[in-house]
Amino acid sequence: MSAGAKYVLDTSAVLCLRGDELGAKRVETILRAAQNRRATVSLSFMTRMELLYRITRDDGAEAAAAAIRLLESISVDWVSCEPAILAEAAHLKTIGGLSVADAWIAATAVIHDAILVHKDPEFHRAAHIRQEQLR
Repeated sequence: MSAGAKYVLDTSAVLCLRGDELGAKRVETILRAAQNRRATVSLSFMTRMELLYRITRDDGAEAAAAAIRLLESISVDWVSCEPAILAEAAHLKTIGGLSVADAWIAATAVIHDAILVHKDPEFHRAAHIRQEQLR
């Protein structure tokens, strides 16, 4: 991993780590690099929302809150609704193939010049975006 590498983790990458699925070790490596200041890891506000609702639905509100606290204890940057991301998300949604949440998350990667890390096959429709699909 090169110094200064930049990543945006999709919700699927965070859930992959949480569930210890195939690809979890790669996500762990990326988060460790961020903790050691060798990489920047950003998470979209849409990822936060998806994590909150999915973990709450599956495991309860306290588990969801604990997952968010854990991410906040690691050096990740939460990215909110910035005008440039809004414009890019709308563009990605216009060209088709991505859900609204995935368009926001992919736009975050584009605007922050980062690699989108995911397990979501939907992102193959956005092949022009730098990405790493977890396997």
